[in-house]
Amino acid sequence: MTLGALGMTPLISVFDMPTAVRFYREILGFDLVSASPEVQTREGTFSHWVWLRHGQAQLMLNTQFDSNERPEENDPARVAAHGDTVLYIGCANVDDAFDELTRRGLRADAPTMAPYGLRHFSTKDPDGYIIVFQEAR
Repeated sequence: MTLGALGMTPLISVFDMPTAVRFYREILGFDLVSASPEVQTREGTFSHWVWLRHGQAQLMLNTQFDSNERPEENDPARVAAHGDTVLYIGCANVDDAFDELTRRGLRADAPTMAPYGLRHFSTKDPDGYIIVFQEAR
């Protein structure tokens, strides 16, 4: 049997769904594909799960806590632990992507050339996940 995989869609946990969705949609330019029904909680109104897409890149977000169970502050140790998860996004032109995304408010160092032939730059999302934008040259 052949897998015949057509892509991959990682699922990551987020502390504050509205903040995460704003980051991925307004700054990175992802579109909403689907979402669970919105809930009204003491934390606000949001979906516990969303599916996002930008070109061929897909990502799902899920809340870390059920309704009315989220603590006031995110656990710094949990955010630091997300640093071992890296999401790589391929770009047709990484320099143009950097210019556009930083105009939208993304904070990142300028693209550099890696010794293995990829031009790239990186940032972190609000939950501490590393996102690398790369272009093979």
